[in-house]
Amino acid sequence: MAINIAAFRKIALSFPETIELAHFEKPAFRVGKKIFATVDIKKKQACLKLNPAEQDLLSIFDKTIVFPVPNKWGKQGWTYIKLDKVHKEVVIDALTTAYCEVAPKKLSNIVKSNK
Repeated sequence: MAINIAAFRKIALSFPETIELAHFEKPAFRVGKKIFATVDIKKKQACLKLNPAEQDLLSIFDKTIVFPVPNKWGKQGWTYIKLDKVHKEVVIDALTTAYCEVAPKKLSNIVKSNK
């Protein structure tokens, strides 16, 4: 069923060369200097970097649970996911996609080959 913050953090940190650093007082997960996900602990919500096509596809699931950030960032693919309302498998898929979106090609190829 739903996923908690600890599980989200564990999955995000499982990707090669991922580190966690604060970004505007929120945990942010980065590969190199690029953020692929942040998490809002109070709102139980993640924000992931997807490309617009992936964002559209994932938003089909339920637009009240997975939806674009409501500004220019959303148009660039940044997507909110309500963690307390989505299955773990959806989060794993979305995090994998977000990681591969920003990771160097050699790292994203490793992740894609392990999928």
